[in-house]
Amino acid sequence: MHGMASIAQPARGTNFPLAAIALPALCAVAFALLIATRPQVPADATQAAMLDGVLLWNSILPRAILALIAGAALGLSGLLLQRVLRNPIADASTLGIASGAELAMTTALSFSPLLIGLSREIVAFGGGLGAVAIVLALSWRRGLDPVTVALSGMIVSMIAAALSVTLILARGEYAMSIYIWGAGSLSQQDWNGVITLAPRLALGFVAALILMRPLRILTLDDSSARSLGLALHAARFAILALAVWLAASVTAEVGVIGFLGLAAPAIAKLLGARSTGSLMMAAPLTGAGLLFLTDCLTQILGHGFTDLAPTGAATALLGGPLLLFLLPRVHSVSSVATRSTQPITRMAKPFAALTLLSAAILLLFVTFLSLGPADDGWHLATGTFFADLLPFRLPRTIVAVGAGGVLAAAGFIMQRVTGNPIASPEVLGISSGAGAGLTVALFLFGFPSPVIMLLAMALGALAAFGTMIAISARAQFSPERMLLAGVGIGAFAMAVVTIVLAQGDIRGYILLTWLSGSTSRAGAFEAWTAVISLVVLLVPLPFLGRWLIMLPLGSNSSRSLGLHVGASRLVLTVLAALMTAIASFLVGPLSLTGLIAPHLARLAGFHRPGQQLAASVLFGAGVLMTADWLSRVVIYPYQVPVGLFAALIGGPYLIWLLSRKDIKQ
Repeated sequence: MHGMASIAQPARGTNFPLAAIALPALCAVAFALLIATRPQVPADATQAAMLDGVLLWNSILPRAILALIAGAALGLSGLLLQRVLRNPIADASTLGIASGAELAMTTALSFSPLLIGLSREIVAFGGGLGAVAIVLALSWRRGLDPVTVALSGMIVSMIAAALSVTLILARGEYAMSIYIWGAGSLSQQDWNGVITLAPRLALGFVAALILMRPLRILTLDDSSARSLGLALHAARFAILALAVWLAASVTAEVGVIGFLGLAAPAIAKLLGARSTGSLMMAAPLTGAGLLFLTDCLTQILGHGFTDLAPTGAATALLGGPLLLFLLPRVHSVSSVATRSTQPITRMAKPFAALTLLSAAILLLFVTFLSLGPADDGWHLATGTFFADLLPFRLPRTIVAVGAGGVLAAAGFIMQRVTGNPIASPEVLGISSGAGAGLTVALFLFGFPSPVIMLLAMALGALAAFGTMIAISARAQFSPERMLLAGVGIGAFAMAVVTIVLAQGDIRGYILLTWLSGSTSRAGAFEAWTAVISLVVLLVPLPFLGRWLIMLPLGSNSSRSLGLHVGASRLVLTVLAALMTAIASFLVGPLSLTGLIAPHLARLAGFHRPGQQLAASVLFGAGVLMTADWLSRVVIYPYQVPVGLFAALIGGPYLIWLLSRKDIKQ
């Protein structure tokens, strides 16, 4: 394993005893406030006192102890993952373990609700272990480089989320509850959760102590570890299995507690813990304190007996800012996105090729409008039958074409502005930022009009893209830093979405429908929105061709050629954010069309930026239109939402792209 990462040492003046006392003191104050401000049961004095005692001993206390146990287990799990992978941003969330466990639980609950009650922990462990195995397989060729591991975890989480939402929508009578559970609620009605999880934490801690020597040796490089007689693969597998089991046990019992395994070891190190032994004690204690404090605050700030938000979703809000904070401390030894040394195939007659591509897209458009399955087989609709189908098929096909085109243009702009061929609205968290904007609109207005939803999503996307650009500019637009910044921004934005989703009301259903990217309800408004946005937002781009040519050269080179870098990036950022917001409104955040289409244009041989842009738009329209048609026919008479279907196509492509040593720019 060659990828190395480290966390900067804290200042020498850090007052460790004082800092170590602060968290327990905050926890004690928060719990005292919780007890003092807990809602009173409406009844006569005697009955109220009895019910209040029941509430205290069977709900509040077991919940508090469960928070301590779950936090300690996740803190220990995060420490083990970070030590064995030598990666300061490894935890159950960034490695896809939590998403894999949730997908396994969702699948089991959807198809066999009885199974989930009998072997919930085994199901979650299998899902988490499968997810981390895929992540490590994707990262192996790059020596488990920290950035590659984080990106692989993001991909696996994205695909798992797409599958989970598909199952929830298909089996809503069982699975909507698991999405609420998946947000990580610690609510208890008895001591069963404590009785279940406490022995697992004790066993996990004992196992970690037994593995102390391998953990210490794994802080060295591989050759030094082998020279000391350590069986590297066996030790890594044992530690990984233990970490996954601890995280899966917590997930099976209380749901997904986001990013706590990332936060606990990082804070423990900032407080002064350094050696493996001290971290083994400090990380679980820090995790226990963080989860306990967060859970107390969600109860105190909630209304009545209702929490402000599920505790897991509240801790997930830490994930994005913490990833951004740790960003300067992550050191990658392999470049995730590099210019290819291979010659790029150039199209001999690009204008003729664009004409043929346009004709092919038009032919597909007509074919998809008329061709489809029925109860008695496939039919090519003509005449009156075609006219009857047109009001149903035409709007959604136009939406797919328009959304695919603007997503492709947005991805092309992002890749040119950042000089990073893996940049796209989905990968950089811009689509998730649009979702956070939609969430805020739903929270403020209840049922906002489509215009307000679009405006809110545009502001969210613009804020996310602007934040990413500002962070990346400080690192000279390093591809690794940029991609990690996107992961952090996306994590924070999706945590905001999850908080509203977990409420289980109609706003959650609206967000769930948006997440799926369904075009089945597309009407005249959505179709006209797609057409107008495609025309209006693409018209300025040919006049900005000089910017698109020069910005990939870097800030210094662009300035030396007379380009006002700040203004040009700002204009292109606003255009890309608007495109992303509109496309996300139409087809959800998961399609990956913005990543795929520009690559298809380059692979086809379109070299000049103007040609690449036109080809990207055509490829994007074709890809999403084809995905929409396939989503209608693959499981007829049922439908898969087009955003999820496109993500299931685009995810493997991103995996293939990430596995290549050279990525064409």
